Amino acid sequence: MKVFYSDQFVLPLPEGHKFPMVKYSMLRERVAASGIAGDGELRVPRAVTDEEILRAHDAGYLRRVVDGTLDRKEVRRIGFPWSERMVERSRRASGGTVGACLAALEEGFAANLAGGTHHAFVDRGEGFCVFNDSAIAARAMRAQGLVEKVVVIDTDVHQGNGTAAILRGDPSVFTFSIHGAKNFPFNKEESDLDVPLPDGADDAEFLDALETGLERTFHEADAELAIYLAGADLFEGDRLGRLSVSKEALAERDRMVLGACRERGIPVAVTMAGGYAREISHTVDIHPRSIMTAAELHEKRKGSPIG
Repeated sequence: MKVFYSDQFVLPLPEGHKFPMVKYSMLRERVAASGIAGDGELRVPRAVTDEEILRAHDAGYLRRVVDGTLDRKEVRRIGFPWSERMVERSRRASGGTVGACLAALEEGFAANLAGGTHHAFVDRGEGFCVFNDSAIAARAMRAQGLVEKVVVIDTDVHQGNGTAAILRGDPSVFTFSIHGAKNFPFNKEESDLDVPLPDGADDAEFLDALETGLERTFHEADAELAIYLAGADLFEGDRLGRLSVSKEALAERDRMVLGACRERGIPVAVTMAGGYAREISHTVDIHPRSIMTAAELHEKRKGSPIG
């Protein structure tokens, strides 16, 4: 199973910054030790091009990001100090999702050990998101004539507001977001399907809502490729989550999403999205489970081609 990583493109952050940058190298080390990716399958993604970015973002925003001319308000909204390394990492993170989509179309499943940057809009970034990798990748697959329809299954605890806004009115991409109703972003956008959860929602409430949402999503999306944001921030121990969802329920979420895609013959690119556990070890426990579940299904799929 091909797995893309970009943790060597480190985004320099001031001491005490709340974004857990170190989780990405820890995650890659965990995946490498697990043997999920065979020889040559743990890969560094290429950077997405301006042409690919401009299918999801406007030229003025891209220029300000690349040139470092974002104003103070724009930088504050993103949450990262600008640097050339921020730009390179953002290109590579999106490149990982493009690479995972291409690999998934060939093999059924692939993963990006970054991505899920779903708060980036056409003309701005926010919430630690510079470029919207899901929108960039979905439109890259369409531009290459590889698929007609894509579904974005977003299970990060924060609504995929940027993804919803960029792809609104685009009949080739169905957007599904299950998220905390009162959590960030406080002004929600309209996905094709939104499933808001109340603060404190537990395992049963989350999984029941997810099951219902997935049934409707697959019925309406008619997709040939899924991009699955496997956020770890629904976890009950997450600093920014506000839900009461256990690791076991998150593992069941992975089985539900990935298993449903497999049953329908839909290739899946898995991305990590958010995770801000009080103890980073919990986040680094949750994310690999998503990839391990995909790897298990990948093994089962051998000899039974998708399509």
